[in-house]
Formats: sequence, structure tokens, C-alpha cells
Amino acid sequence: MAGPPHHRLAQEPRRPRPPPPSRPRARPHHAHPLPGGGLAKYPRLAPTHDAFRVDADEKTERTALRGRLVAETDGGVSTGVQIPGVLDDLYARAATTAHLGPTFRNGRPTLSVWAPTAKNVALDLDGRTVAMRRDAATGVWSATGPAAWTGKPYRYAVTVFAPAAGKVVTNHVTDPYSTALTADSARSLVTDLADPALAPAGWQRLRKPKAVPLRDAQIQELHVRDFSARGDYLAFTDRRSAGMRHLKQLADAGTSYVHLLPVFDFATVPERRAGQATPPCDLAALPADSDEQQKCVGRTAARDAYNWGYDPLHYTVPEGSYASDPDGPRRTLEFRRMVGGLADAGLRTVMDVVYNHTAASGQDEKSVLDRIVPGYYHRLLDDGTVATSTCCANTAPEHAMMGKLVVDSVVTWAKEYKVDGFRFDLMGHHPKANILAVRKALDALTPAKDGVDGKSVILYGEGWNFGEVANDARFVQATQKNMAGTGVATFSDRSRDAIRGGGPFDADPRVQGFASGLFTAPNDSPANGSPDEQRARLLHAQDLIKVGLTGNLAGYRFTDSTGRDVRGADVDYNGSPAGYAAAPGDALSYADAHDNETLYDALAYKLPRSTPPADRARAQVLALAAAALSQGPSLSQAGTDLLRSKSLDRNSYDSGDWFNAIHFDCADGNGFGRGLPPARDNADKWQYARPLLADPGLRPGCGPVTAASAAYRDLLRIRTTEKTFGLATAEAVQAALSFPLSGRDETPGVVTMRLGDLVVVLNAAPDARTQRVAALAGTDYALHPVQAHGSDPVVRTASYAAGSGTFTVPGRTAAVFRRS
Repeated sequence: MAGPPHHRLAQEPRRPRPPPPSRPRARPHHAHPLPGGGLAKYPRLAPTHDAFRVDADEKTERTALRGRLVAETDGGVSTGVQIPGVLDDLYARAATTAHLGPTFRNGRPTLSVWAPTAKNVALDLDGRTVAMRRDAATGVWSATGPAAWTGKPYRYAVTVFAPAAGKVVTNHVTDPYSTALTADSARSLVTDLADPALAPAGWQRLRKPKAVPLRDAQIQELHVRDFSARGDYLAFTDRRSAGMRHLKQLADAGTSYVHLLPVFDFATVPERRAGQATPPCDLAALPADSDEQQKCVGRTAARDAYNWGYDPLHYTVPEGSYASDPDGPRRTLEFRRMVGGLADAGLRTVMDVVYNHTAASGQDEKSVLDRIVPGYYHRLLDDGTVATSTCCANTAPEHAMMGKLVVDSVVTWAKEYKVDGFRFDLMGHHPKANILAVRKALDALTPAKDGVDGKSVILYGEGWNFGEVANDARFVQATQKNMAGTGVATFSDRSRDAIRGGGPFDADPRVQGFASGLFTAPNDSPANGSPDEQRARLLHAQDLIKVGLTGNLAGYRFTDSTGRDVRGADVDYNGSPAGYAAAPGDALSYADAHDNETLYDALAYKLPRSTPPADRARAQVLALAAAALSQGPSLSQAGTDLLRSKSLDRNSYDSGDWFNAIHFDCADGNGFGRGLPPARDNADKWQYARPLLADPGLRPGCGPVTAASAAYRDLLRIRTTEKTFGLATAEAVQAALSFPLSGRDETPGVVTMRLGDLVVVLNAAPDARTQRVAALAGTDYALHPVQAHGSDPVVRTASYAAGSGTFTVPGRTAAVFRRS
């Protein structure tokens, strides 16, 4: 490793080994121990490593970095050298202000790439080689050409020492800052995103729906191909389609954002339609509990049109498989038309961005960054291997130029594509400083200067704490607790698990929670424990849900189910504080997302098998209500209001259209019973899945689907029209929100919340419950007009007796009462 104030090499002891006899030797430089350890920048190394200062001047260091580096002791112990720290010391200050990729001035393009360790970089442009000039201060190579270069395909020929190959190689690589690509990402294209030919009609004057603050955001998470069998950007421009009609209904009810799963260029789908395979079976003819569907889908999974897309190839180019023509910049035009189509429906656009890893590293053909500056853009473990805790080759946004790439890419999407928000995949693997740099760069964008108001762009992400960066081991992470108070939200797993029951990695998927019948409608799983254990767990789940309803505020004070006066941070969640937020908007509530089973599938496992479809639908709406009626933003997976199933698939990232499609027409079913889910991630659950999938009683039919969707829209109308659901400060929440019946005598299966002039009762029990709030006796309340005149005949039977302050709510119902 290396770092200021002197360039340092941290050496891990290795077994002595002789150098290869043919290894070229440069003039050796000696290293001297630094006093006091000298590893302040790398505290994780300090206990076990030593730091040294190399006796070389800066010019020699820059030259040495363009070859192979080896550190050896006098005793013959030899190791390779990790170079990101010294590269940042030498180049970052100048290089982070450089303009990379294609830039245009008076119609003439300049192509620039950061490659400080390269011996040479040449431009392969439209079949010919063009020399590039190296800037010594920045390490950037560039070439300027005539306007005729525009539209031409190009790559960089980078001659560099590659540790993965053990020698100097010449890599022909696309541009990490590409703005357009040929099909299957074979070549970058010299493209100016300001070209009027790439702007759809009305693009410059596009009117977006009014910006919604993050604390009020209601978000639909959606995969392009799940949404439409067409699987393209233009599906969002067809106002007459069932999918767009449904999105318009949700927007009219209060949904404000559509969060698109990855739509940047990713590595795993053939982009030309002709090259995409389809399963060679009559899948619909197979039994509902058969393992044949998943086998057939698996045969073509690597070559079909489907993947979630969490395998980035080029971060700042739209994915080509969603374009009508992937070979060129048409994907830019059609992406912009998609953004316009969503805006016309009353929706703003969020992109799911995946800067924490790449599809590949080293000399792999799908590796871009690592073949240009080997050993820099990825996070290395002490033995020099690339960390893979994210599933793939982890990037290192703590390194200046990877951090710059994140910021530059996000700003490009916001400015050039009018994207309104970003969801950061595995955000906890980013430094907090990197995400705050994104926020700062967006805040600097103005309508007058940039055509967008960057301050209105929302940011949220997965603040999970794990892997080689866990517990701030390498830097202060962008985790749940660290992002509190920054204006960047993190997903809250606290209320999610309490609502659903259990956790994502349970061996037995039948572990119950609040909405799935724990104690009030027990199933036959021994994993749920005795009745007394179930009751205790349910009451604790209710405490977690209460904390979630406050917006996961750490400092919110209330009486918990044991009668204690506690703060949100005092409530336990698997050994961590349940409350971690400083203000509403720091935590994002949800009951399901693309990961893990859909909410319908989770309830299929957890509710007693005899539960009728209509009651399953009610449990689903109740679960959604516990998230949607919280302070702060909430998210639901597209189709969840339609009781969407993936046939119990818990990880459908490569399960194809058969398991993933959203069925907007309930006559087609909801996706349940399309066969056993793929063995890859589900075989250990097949013993539980098979009897459920074979049971026709778990296929809901149109009645429950239609009822659930309409009831959810009613809840959205209440959430987005009653201002007390969007309080701006923790102090305002403490003053307006309370749980008047919380304590030792609270009702298992019921959460009652008072919020200003509203009273919300969440009754998860299968039959009606009464909640007497003595302090409200003599005060008039009535069922909220949206529900009193709404779609659900069951909630309309909810009642209130003013004389005693008693609310009566039907089973598996979320009822909202308003002071009258």
C-alpha cells in the first residue's frame, strides 16, 4: 500500500522465493522504516504491517510505476506491490479535474483516458491507429481530431504491465467514459450527447411532475423486461398498454417515482435480438410443481434476453438490449423517450446504479477498468487478489479516480438524461465521503446552467455493513448509521423483517411475523416456537414496526411492549439498534423488493396453508400499509399490489421471463405455480415449495388481485394527501406521533398509532379487534373519507365509538380514522 506524506510500501510477510531467472531488473531503491509506524492512512494495517519510505524522487517514482514493481527484503522475501495509494499521491490532485471520455469543442472531438501506468496508449479509430499525447501531471492520454471522427467506433490500445498476465501486454479496451457503444459493447463510439439528433421531440422543454422531497417519496421498483414482453425503453411510451395504464393509476394515487433496475450497459445479455435464445419447451403445459420449467429456463439462461443487470460493463451508457437498435446511439434517444414517457404518466425516474463492482477484472475480456490501469480501480486484499464480497470484482471508490468516475457518471445521467434519483447498490461498500461528493455535485446543478435542478434529485441505497470494509475497516462507510442526517436514505431491514417474519436467510421459510400470522394465525412450523415464544416475538416485532412508523428515528421516545420508556435506538434488531435515523427521510421502508421472495410468495410460505385467497390479499395490503404509512419514503416492488408471484423464486436475477414477468392482466394469473423455482438458489426450499405450488387454493384469481390493488391505491391517496405522514424533523415526529396503547397490555397483532388528527390501526389478526384509547373519549373520529368511500367493503365496516374512544377494525385490515 502507499500513502502520504511519503510513498509507503506495506509488506506482508511471505515465504522466501527466488525471483524468476529471466525477470528484468530495474535499479533497486532502498526503503527506510518510518517512525511511529507511519500507517495513519491505513489503520487496518497498522497492527500487523510496517511502513517504509522509498529513497526515490518523484520523477523516478512515476517512471517506476510504468513497469513491474517488486518489494524484497535483504533476506530474500519477495512480494508484489499494491499501487493505488502512490498513484493517488502522484496524480489525483490534477487528474480529478480532468475531462475524460469524448468531449467536443466547436464540433471537434477530443478523446481522453486516464492511464498513468501505461507505457503507451494509442487510439484505434475506425480501423486505423492514432497516436495519443500523455500529460505528465495528470497521467491522462488524449487525442483531438476533426469533426469527421464523430460517430466513428474506437478503442484504446493500452500497453501496460498487467499483474494478471505477469508481463507487459497491449490491451485493446473500450472507453470507461463511453457515451455510446456498438452492439455488445465491442467498440465505443465518438458521440456528443448534446447532438440534437439524439434528443426526442420536446426533450429540452420536457416538463417533469413536481419534485417530491425524499421524505415523501413513494417508489415503484421496476425491471424493464418484467414490465413488458417487448423488453425495451419504448414500452414506457405506449400509453395504451396495460403496464402504462397501471403505472398511471399508481401515479394518480400518489406514487411519485419509478425506480428502474439497472439500465446502464451490463455484460450478460446478448444485445441483438437475433442472438437471444428462448427456452425450447412448452413451459405452460408442465405441472405447477414440476422441476422441468426451471431446467428448461436454465438451458438458455446465459444466452436469453433476461438478467437483472447487476454486472456493470460501462457505467454511463444505456443498456443496448433494451433499444430497438443496440448498434449505435439510438439507445440514448430511446432512453430519453422512456424518461419522457414516465414523466407524461406523472412519474419521475430513479436509476439503480452499481458502482461497487464490475462484471470482471484482470485480463478478462469483460474487464475494462483493470485492463487500463491494472491494480487500481478494484479493492485488493492483502494478498493482492481482488475482493469479491459483493459477488463480483469489488471496485474501490475510496481511490480518487474510481470515486471521480462515480461522481462524473451520476452527474451525466442527471444532466444528459434527466434522471431524478439514484439508488446505490450495496452503498455500504462506498465511502460516505464518495456518496456525499455525489450529493454535492448534484446540488451544484441548476436549471439555468445545466437544464436540471440537482437539489431535487433524490439519493438512497443499501447501507449494509459487511465484507472487507465492514465496521469502517478501510474508511467511513456509507452504511445505515453513518448516513443518518446526510439527506441520503438507506433501506431499513428492521421493519421489513418484522412485517414479513424471519429473515432472508432462514433455513425454514415458514418463520412468521406481524403480517404473516405470528401467534394470531400460527402455521405448523416448529421454527416459530411455543405459543409463549410466539407472543413475545410478535410483541417485539410490533416494537420494530413502531420504530419503522417513526421513520426509524434513533431518538424517538415511546413505551415499548414491555412497558419500558425507550428510544428507537434502544430497541434491539439482531444485536443492532432498530432506530438509526436522525430525521425522517434517512430510512426507506419496504416490505419487499427484487431480492428475496416477493411479498405474496413470502406469505404463501408463512400464512397457514388454509388461508383463503381473499385473506391472503388482505394480509398483503396490511404489510404494504405498515411500510407506506411510515414517516419517510417507502418502496414496493412493481406488481406487489397485484399479488405478484415469482413461483417462490428467491433470487430471480437470471430466471428469465417465465418466472419474472408481471401479469397486469389477472386472467393470466399472478405468476404463482409456474413450476418449482430454479434449483440454483431454491433447491433447499423445494420441500416446502412443492406442496404449495400444487395447491390451486393459492392461486388468487382476479377478485383478490383487483381488490388488493385498489386498496393499496387508497392507502397511497391517504399517505400522500395527509401532510402529517411527511413531517420534516425528528422533533415534529415526537410531538405529533404516539402509540397510545403500547405497553405491557397492548394487543398482540395490533399496532395503534396516533398521528396529529389521525389514528391508524394495523390489525394483523384474522378477526376483528377493538382498541380503546381512553384519552380520546368524547372526541369525534370517523373512518377516513378515502376508505369510507373507497374500494374495500371490509374496511368500510370499521367503526369508532366516541363515548369510550374505542376503534373496532376488521381482521387483516389497515384502517385510518380522521378527527371530524
